[in-house]
Amino acid sequence: MVKEAKEMHSSEPSPAVCKTCNIQLLKVARELKIPYENLAILEQPKRVINVNFPVRMDNGKVRVFNGYRVQYSNARGPTKGGLRFHQQVDLNEVTLLAFLMSLKCAVVDIPYGGAKGGVIVDPKQISKAELEKVSRAFIAEIAPFIGPDQDIPAPDVNTTPEIMAWMLDEYEKIVQRKAPGVITGKPLEAGGSKGRMYSTSLGGAFVLREYMKNTKMSKDIKIAIQGFGNVGYHLARILHEWKFCVVAVSDSKGAIYDSKGLDIPKVNLHKEKNDTLKGFSGAKYISNEELLELPVDVLVPAALENAIHKGNANKIKAKVVLELANAPVTPEADDILNKRKIPVIPDILANSGGVAVSYLEWVQNLQNYYWEEEDVNNRLEKLMVKAFDDVYNFATKEKTSFRTSAYGLAINRILKAEEIKGHISLK
Repeated sequence: MVKEAKEMHSSEPSPAVCKTCNIQLLKVARELKIPYENLAILEQPKRVINVNFPVRMDNGKVRVFNGYRVQYSNARGPTKGGLRFHQQVDLNEVTLLAFLMSLKCAVVDIPYGGAKGGVIVDPKQISKAELEKVSRAFIAEIAPFIGPDQDIPAPDVNTTPEIMAWMLDEYEKIVQRKAPGVITGKPLEAGGSKGRMYSTSLGGAFVLREYMKNTKMSKDIKIAIQGFGNVGYHLARILHEWKFCVVAVSDSKGAIYDSKGLDIPKVNLHKEKNDTLKGFSGAKYISNEELLELPVDVLVPAALENAIHKGNANKIKAKVVLELANAPVTPEADDILNKRKIPVIPDILANSGGVAVSYLEWVQNLQNYYWEEEDVNNRLEKLMVKAFDDVYNFATKEKTSFRTSAYGLAINRILKAEEIKGHISLK
């Protein structure tokens, strides 16, 4: 099989080929004995859009911005994925995230393919008026390639429901009709869904709960969460409401730790008042790195990519890692944790609650009928419980890790869809 892979890549690959994606594909192919030639259709994205567009800034000067939209696979439905505004956005990153989104949608078994996009811009360095101009100009550039039945963007890093509303308005001006289903993560007033704000966190909580049930893990556990942004805070809040003991949380500056458990509502009030976790009464102030190495039962990296790497993987003391950030565990660290028998519940399962409720928002938009928050959360729970059961059962059957199971399950579903359409013949 390794020989087959080498032969396939003997020539110089196209710039559109995602090398990291291919490494992951090869790893899954080896472990699950999938003929590598079956995976050729997933080696590179279906469509890559690179746009350059001018925006007149507040000072009257014109600045040209660069943006991307990568539509990786539409085998199972219209592509779906976030848009990020960041000064370090690049095509390789966007392509990898589009690949992962394709797998994520397949894992949670919703009728979507995967996409991702972004603009190279630091929103903190421009005015709100300029930010709106950039948002509208970018969506105008990619408008011919998106739509409720084609590709559906959503918020990601540094993009907000307000930005989604600007983009929706611009798109509807271009197509001259109402089309709320073209974008998800919108404000409620623009066709957004109740429950969307904390859906990633609630989905992760459901996955953790199901893991604990299936492994007979005691509820008397200690949990550390790296991150206290939207995802980290809401996860901490939900777990606290469920009577779990959250002993540590962190922001970009540092972390707080109390082995007896933190009062999350009070922590949030302190953070809002002081713009820092430092100084919270009764808790020890530690670094983000120290939080990762705490003696806890569950460690939740919910902030940074590559937070757990080969330099600190041997220092992790948690009994299980729940990935709520995107790619918080590097492949090298993943191998180390596997050897140490520390299960990692992968991001494409653990944080798929966000795209699951985006799907529910899209469904509501298409039928122009909107559900109450409890209805949305109940539907999310059903999706997440089934997704966990599918991954857990696949892992048990194949005697493999959760990550390999999730990847294998997703890849098989995508390939089956391609085969049914006559695009490939599985061996």
